Amino acid sequence: YPKCTQCPKFVEPDSTPGVMTWDELLEHMDNLVSWGQDQIKGWHKQASALQMNQGSHEGTVVTAEVFDVMRRVQVQNKLAGVCEDMCKEVGAYPKCTQCPKFVEPDSTPGVMTWDELLEHMDNLVSWGQDQIK
Repeated sequence: YPKCTQCPKFVEPDSTPGVMTWDELLEHMDNLVSWGQDQIKGWHKQASALQMNQGSHEGTVVTAEVFDVMRRVQVQNKLAGVCEDMCKEVGAYPKCTQCPKFVEPDSTPGVMTWDELLEHMDNLVSWGQDQIK
């Protein structure tokens, strides 16, 4: 052991435990491609079934194009919630320019900058004018 070549169905233990070699990486990538192709085939079957079963929506016939847009909006809304989390994981936060409706965090928390002060003063003027009316 571990050179049991005469043992039937013997599998030699991993010579690099916890480390992926180039050969293992290439094999893993091939497996992912194969898995991805199988997933896409399944999605095509499911999409065909959905297109046939879409029917009507509140008395209005829903076309495939409208149905597609509705689903895309649902997916985008679902992803919008996790976009910032993904940016944090990959180290792109707080420069998340790809995230929809991303508002960069305050670069000076607890301190009012000149721009913030001027904006606040403008808001107070508007509020005061509304109170006088």
